Amino acid sequence: MRNFSNVEVGKQILTSGVKILQYREKSKKMKAMYEECLALRKMTREAGALFIVNDHLDLALAVDADGVHVGQDDLPVKVVREIVGPNRIIGLSTHSPEQAQAAVREGADYIGVGPIYKTQTKTDVCAPVGLEYLRYVVENLNIPFVTIGGIKEHNLSDVVKNGAETVALVTEIVGSEDIHGTIMRLSSILKKKV
Repeated sequence: MRNFSNVEVGKQILTSGVKILQYREKSKKMKAMYEECLALRKMTREAGALFIVNDHLDLALAVDADGVHVGQDDLPVKVVREIVGPNRIIGLSTHSPEQAQAAVREGADYIGVGPIYKTQTKTDVCAPVGLEYLRYVVENLNIPFVTIGGIKEHNLSDVVKNGAETVALVTEIVGSEDIHGTIMRLSSILKKKV
C-alpha cells in the first residue's frame, strides 16, 4: 500500500497530465488542509490545471482556488455564488434527474453525476444511482458533468460507453503504487469512446 502525502499524490497526478484536481479531505484540521491547498494551488497554476476545493468555501477563497464543489446538504448554489463571487466555478453533486434539473436552474457551472457504483470514500453517501441516471443526464441536459462514485479501471469502459467524458476516480488513483501508470491506463480507456 502506498504512503504518499496528498501533496505528493497531487504532484504525480498533475505530472501525468490531469487538468482538473479536486481537493477532498474529510479528516484533517483546517490549518493542515490550508497548507496542503496552498502547495496544490501553486502546483495546479504551474501545470495549467484547475483547482477545485470540496465543501470548504472558506478554504477555496483563502487559497484562491478556481472553484468549489458542494453537495446536496451544503449551502444552496445561489448562496455559494454570493460568497465566492461570479468568477469561481461551482460544482454540485446530484443523484437524480430532479436534482440535476434544479442544479441547472440554480446556476451550477457543472454537476457531479453519481454515485454510479457503490463507493467507500465517504460515510454518508447515498445508494448507487447506476448508469441509467448517467444516460439521463447525457440525453437530457446541457451542462458539463463529472461522473463520480465507485469508478475503477475494470468498470470505466462501461461508464464511457454510457456517455461519460469526465470522470472522478479517488481510490483507484490515490491507492496506486504507480499513479502515473494507472492514469495512463485510465486515459487510454477514456479515449476509446464507443
